[in-house]
Amino acid sequence: MADDPFANMLAQMDRAEEYADVDHGVFERLKHPERTLKVTLPVELDAGDVEVFTGFRCQYDSARGPFKGGVRYHPTVTQREVEALAGWMTWKTALVDLPYGGAKGGVICEPKDLTENDLEQLTRRYTEGIRRMIGPEMDVPAPDMNTNPQTMAWMMDTYSMYEGYTVPKVVTGKPVEIGGTPGRVEATGRGVAIVTERLFEYLGRDLSEATVAIQGFGNVGSNAARLLDEQGARIVATSDVTGAAYDPEGLDVESLARHVGAGGLIEEYVAGDLRGDHPERPRWDDPDLIDNASLLTLDVDVLIPAAVEGVITAENVDDLRADAIVEAANGPTTVAADEVLTERHVQVVPDILANAGGVIVSYLEWVQNAQEFSWPLATVNAELERRIGSAFDQTITRFDERDIPDLRTAAYSLALERTASAHEYRGLFP
Repeated sequence: MADDPFANMLAQMDRAEEYADVDHGVFERLKHPERTLKVTLPVELDAGDVEVFTGFRCQYDSARGPFKGGVRYHPTVTQREVEALAGWMTWKTALVDLPYGGAKGGVICEPKDLTENDLEQLTRRYTEGIRRMIGPEMDVPAPDMNTNPQTMAWMMDTYSMYEGYTVPKVVTGKPVEIGGTPGRVEATGRGVAIVTERLFEYLGRDLSEATVAIQGFGNVGSNAARLLDEQGARIVATSDVTGAAYDPEGLDVESLARHVGAGGLIEEYVAGDLRGDHPERPRWDDPDLIDNASLLTLDVDVLIPAAVEGVITAENVDDLRADAIVEAANGPTTVAADEVLTERHVQVVPDILANAGGVIVSYLEWVQNAQEFSWPLATVNAELERRIGSAFDQTITRFDERDIPDLRTAAYSLALERTASAHEYRGLFP
């Protein structure tokens, strides 16, 4: 099941059914995506070759509103993964009470092997391939793994060229200059930091005394690290594909972020000597390089998986020593591992809650585009904190009052009820 994210999602749903007030017939409907499109994308690369890529867009459920979900570029993208991610987006938007359904897109590619122009041509080709499915009132894409505001700018421009006028509202996560909103890039990491703080308040513990390990130092992991560091937490480890920097005394998050933001790798940061190979690294920050598997098993107060799905499994869960887990990535924990963590009373803040900051601020961007009006960063961040904080409180209340075994099941029961209620009100057409 670790290799099948869709089966993992269905199992999570099944665990929640007995705690959710949902008609079984409607529940069975919720197990199936509405549609998935597969597109073939021939692209002439700068190297002179024509390479044929494969892309997908899954629209999972639209009962609560237009489809919403990111687009990822990665060699391991599969149709099954995209459908699972679209399902998770459905439950996420319902849990944080946004008027959206869930969707997801992906292209099988290795972005590191493509030039900037290759990526632009691939993005425009993909947008043309799915453009009959997307639209500001139909399906609104956003960035995900290995995509960014520039990717969204190309998508918006391509869609707009076919429409004959500028349509900022067709995607979110755009550059601010063309209708994006301040705070969107940092939103998912900020949401992770907020729910981590809320979890510590719930547990009656002091976040400023906590040790944190973060698997993945991309956009989400780095922003969560920075914000938690500012609150006094000690970030003792973080990683990328080359390995993990580990220092029990705490990493210098700011210098590491500068290094990685300039295109550097963690392996290089750790290897840099004190004579100036890496001037951004303070003399006192002298971390060790460990592997990603070892990072997961560090004895820390909080483990934040912020990379890919399926990293906490039945094979390694017995070695995990974190007191709590906050899922910044989508689907990082398999159901088998979840059961072990529940038995050990390890609190897991599920992905559909922990990483909802991105879609919340995407919604705020979409609303601003509809109004042709923009809000300052402080307003965006305050609304993000209000919405994700409310969802956290509702999940905790459900968990406590109904004697539900874990926070994921509590969150799913809320999301399933809200989505099922929309289906019941709308009925079945024709």
